[in-house]
Amino acid sequence: MPSTAISESEVEIERLMGLHPKGFDLSLTRITRLLEVLGNPQNRLPPVIHVAGTNGKGSVSAFSRALLEAAGLSVHVHTSPHLVNWQERYRIGRKGEPGRLVDDSRLAEVLRRIAKANEGQAITVFEILTAAAFVLFAEEPADAVIMEVGMGGRFDCTNVIDKPAVSVIMPISLDHQPYLGDRVELIAAEKAGIMKRGCPVVIGQQPFDAALEVLMSTAERLGCPSSIYGQDFGAHEEFGRLIYHDEFGLSDIPLPRLLGRHQHANAAAAIRAVKAADFPVTEETMERAMVSVEWPGRLQKLTEGTLHQMAPAGCELWVDGGHNPGAGEVIAEAMVGLEERQPRPLYLVTGMLNTKDPVGYFKAFSSIARHVYTVPISGTDSALDPVVLADAAGEAGLASSPVSSLAEALGAITQAVGDRMPAPRILIGGSLYLAGNALGQNGTPPK
Repeated sequence: MPSTAISESEVEIERLMGLHPKGFDLSLTRITRLLEVLGNPQNRLPPVIHVAGTNGKGSVSAFSRALLEAAGLSVHVHTSPHLVNWQERYRIGRKGEPGRLVDDSRLAEVLRRIAKANEGQAITVFEILTAAAFVLFAEEPADAVIMEVGMGGRFDCTNVIDKPAVSVIMPISLDHQPYLGDRVELIAAEKAGIMKRGCPVVIGQQPFDAALEVLMSTAERLGCPSSIYGQDFGAHEEFGRLIYHDEFGLSDIPLPRLLGRHQHANAAAAIRAVKAADFPVTEETMERAMVSVEWPGRLQKLTEGTLHQMAPAGCELWVDGGHNPGAGEVIAEAMVGLEERQPRPLYLVTGMLNTKDPVGYFKAFSSIARHVYTVPISGTDSALDPVVLADAAGEAGLASSPVSSLAEALGAITQAVGDRMPAPRILIGGSLYLAGNALGQNGTPPK
């Protein structure tokens, strides 16, 4: 199990949370003011790959990092939210070797410096955490930065980057509707806000034509050279290999290490983005990236650890942080692919936030899951009550039971399946917070 001792950076972040409220600045004035005091570190970064989208942001960031590191380049990476530790949000590039999560004492020092520069003025913790990324990345040499948007795009506080090497817009679907709008075209307009005039744009696979039209028209209006999945580049599986294609030709490379057919499109978007940012991409770097890429908490298989020991003997135990209807569809598709290769009864252990659409998420599993056990989530005050979540699963046509913990859910599945074979396939999912709970309790926090 991981240590329960609070880290130096956690002390600083908890202090900041006590001082500053949650909020969403619709002008970027607070982050802009703070960055000016700090000397505008966002203007002293290496070339930036700026990534937005409802789903797939983390995966395309992971693929982009793998491609750049396979080419021997050093890469800083900003992602959010974290799963277990705050340091996960900041990966510091190292020349000739994989980047490492920021040192705890280094992050704490930067947070203290930023808090002092802010001088007690109105700010949110996320804005401070984003400013920390800019300071860390400006003060450490690297060849590239991958900057993932927190929410939306137009008013996200990462959107102070004036000239990205490339903007990447991944699949858009309904999520964060109170902030971004209740139609995909409205959400697409917010995500398109990271496009900058004349800067290259890569548009990943889009499930909705209305969203794609908004993205294409915005790129055209801003004079952005654009590459669109399915038109200018793409990828498909053939004879157990991934075939990537764009205007430069075909590449026959290994299937991605990340599970699911949706990762083929994510890998393709990353390859095209790294090329559009004018970094070298060869067959060799693509091959190395596909087999080395890592992205914790996204269809991650647990093969050992505390939770694995609690689960039925011989079972498959998976963790995934997908938390909206679009994510439910691609995760369910991946589960169907596993079922076709090795049939097992599927059980869900699910926790979700009260800002999400649980019925939409569960509908994707209505014909493939035997039972849903709904659980609380620690580390947030926005989790749905397991009873309410179980009712949502029932509304989607799934048998469901609320339980008090991951341990109780795994115990209930063990009792339900008994000695029957094959052993079940269990998916813990519905929230990145729950994925973090699971990895922490299992003793396998991200590195």
